[in-house]
Amino acid sequence: MARDTTDTQPIEGIDELVGYLAAGNKPREKWRIGTEHEKFPFYVDGNAPVPYGGERGIRAILEGMQEKLGWDPIMDAGRIIGLVEPTGQGAISLEPGGQFELSGAPLESIHQTCREGNAHLAQVREIAEPLGIRFLGLGGSPKWSLADTPKMPKSRYEIMTRYMPKVGTKGLDMMYRTCTIQVNLDFESETDMRRKMQVSLKLQPLSTALFANSPFTESRPNGLQSWRGDIWRDTDNQRSGMLEFCFSPDFGFADYVEWALDVPMYFVIRDGHYHDMTRYTFRQFMAGAARNEVPDGLPTMGDWANHLSTLFPDVRLKRFLEMRGADGGPWRRICALPAFWVGLLYDEQALDAAEALTSSWTHKEALAMRNAVPELGIGAPFRNATLRDVARDVLAISRMGLKNRAKKNRDGYDETSFLNTLDEVVARGTTSAEEMLSAYHTRWGGSIEPVFMEYAY
Repeated sequence: MARDTTDTQPIEGIDELVGYLAAGNKPREKWRIGTEHEKFPFYVDGNAPVPYGGERGIRAILEGMQEKLGWDPIMDAGRIIGLVEPTGQGAISLEPGGQFELSGAPLESIHQTCREGNAHLAQVREIAEPLGIRFLGLGGSPKWSLADTPKMPKSRYEIMTRYMPKVGTKGLDMMYRTCTIQVNLDFESETDMRRKMQVSLKLQPLSTALFANSPFTESRPNGLQSWRGDIWRDTDNQRSGMLEFCFSPDFGFADYVEWALDVPMYFVIRDGHYHDMTRYTFRQFMAGAARNEVPDGLPTMGDWANHLSTLFPDVRLKRFLEMRGADGGPWRRICALPAFWVGLLYDEQALDAAEALTSSWTHKEALAMRNAVPELGIGAPFRNATLRDVARDVLAISRMGLKNRAKKNRDGYDETSFLNTLDEVVARGTTSAEEMLSAYHTRWGGSIEPVFMEYAY
């Protein structure tokens, strides 16, 4: 999330919180595609991480991008930590370890999404390359230890860094050493939201498998295909995971609100200052628990919006749905991830087919897939088959959905070609992670350094 919210409207009751989510309902003609992607900056000389400050640091990249794009700076305690397009059509932000993120504009087609991503990568290369900096498209930092990894000066991250070790063993790895590609998609009603939430939760392990791209940690194979996927198994299970209550046939906005109310908070913002609220749930905050501890210690709608942004389930509900299962990857994956989900969820025939395919899948089965995928990728078992077999059916449905959408570029091609990179994974039976591991043991000569050349932007 590029910028935290400061909406000061007071909250009168829980119905307002439910209404906040329901306000995301949009007619189909207004559905859009918002793609986010993160990448690791590194110095070409030595493949070292890039700190925030200095003449060749991340701040210099942000200042160069600001000058080039004319976007408004996002400031935190006087330091530039991101940029936002003045009309809200996109933003650039920093993850805790310096991961550079584009939060894309809400667009109508994957063609537009791919052009946006390519333009962003060209722009950031133009600024970064004279500084000796490039960017790495992987799901996990392959070389640097936590101690080696720089910390970005964002107030919310200082609070999270103190809190994470209290609630899981891998939260700091999640913050500082992972990258993702994510797509944000709309719904037209509570029923539509429920269908999309349930289908996408069940299929999120498949997304993790298809995009598995983080097999190295601290310069060695880590025994996993998606280290990032494994990290999320013990980051903070109060606020993350495959939410079982979402599998209910009558799941709705109110159920998500009731869950979110009982998740510990991270912070509230008052007069530009971040106050640590990790000792309270939002329900306790609404009951007045912090009335005498922070200025204006009663909750606002801005506090609620910010709290929703600190929840990390595999599919996150805000005023849209966020698909959160995929590792970061090469540029082709930036286009493939939104194509995969748009094909499944934005065409009624495809959504019907995906719903029929997954209707009998239980939470227990989906969770077992989620737990197996980090190690086994598309070879993870499911019933009497593997996820590779499931992927063939799911990709066929997604391709049908994209074909039905009939969103064509200037040359007359529809969006189905963006799935080709995923078709290749299924056809060869190996993930990107497995291809990297094969290279490591053969032509890379037991070194991970070539990854900085072959997977760099």
